[in-house]
Amino acid sequence: MRSADLVRDHTVYACVMGSRAFGLATDGSDTDRRGVFLAPTPLFWRFEKPPTHVEGPGEERFSWELERFLELALRANPNILECLHSPLVEHLDDTGRELLSLRGAFLSRQVHATFTGYALGQRRKLDADIRTTGAPRWKHAMHLLRLLGSARDLLRTGELRLDVGEERESLLAVKRGEVPWPEIEARMARLADETDAALLRTPLPVEPDEPRVADFLYRARRASAARV
Repeated sequence: MRSADLVRDHTVYACVMGSRAFGLATDGSDTDRRGVFLAPTPLFWRFEKPPTHVEGPGEERFSWELERFLELALRANPNILECLHSPLVEHLDDTGRELLSLRGAFLSRQVHATFTGYALGQRRKLDADIRTTGAPRWKHAMHLLRLLGSARDLLRTGELRLDVGEERESLLAVKRGEVPWPEIEARMARLADETDAALLRTPLPVEPDEPRVADFLYRARRASAARV
């Protein structure tokens, strides 16, 4: 079965991500689509297994096979967790609805390490840009601030919200290069400190609920096999 057919015929969940999901879209923003497909169980009975992910079909689209998606979500991968919480859902079947009902099972204190680790990597890229060109990539600086704020609020409340709400205009000002770099650095440092402090009182559990997620995957694979 072609990869494009897996996405077309077996997607269980699809959403819009990027600036549109974050409430930061402008006239020139792309529409980034992400999805999850459930490869038919009989495909795993062959030597050649189905792909763990598929780019396309079409531009700005990327999908994961369900098992790979669940593995990454259990590791608190920021991109995957944000995908699960997109406010812009484009497709959802019964399996996808159960997947979304499990969103809380993936959230744990591990998000502190993964979100801040990802943010640190992005900060290094910004510093490299400054050394090379004398200025950061302002769009990347905006998204780094957004990510740190999202991590802080997630640890504080136990809920992951993507839309930046009232922070939209201040973040877009960063994207336009209207905010001095020292001020952005100070905001990053403050958000990092607030995120560390939030970890100490977070309502999130120490570990994700892996048994619950494993049961969901088993039942999804079994149901797929029964349709043969």
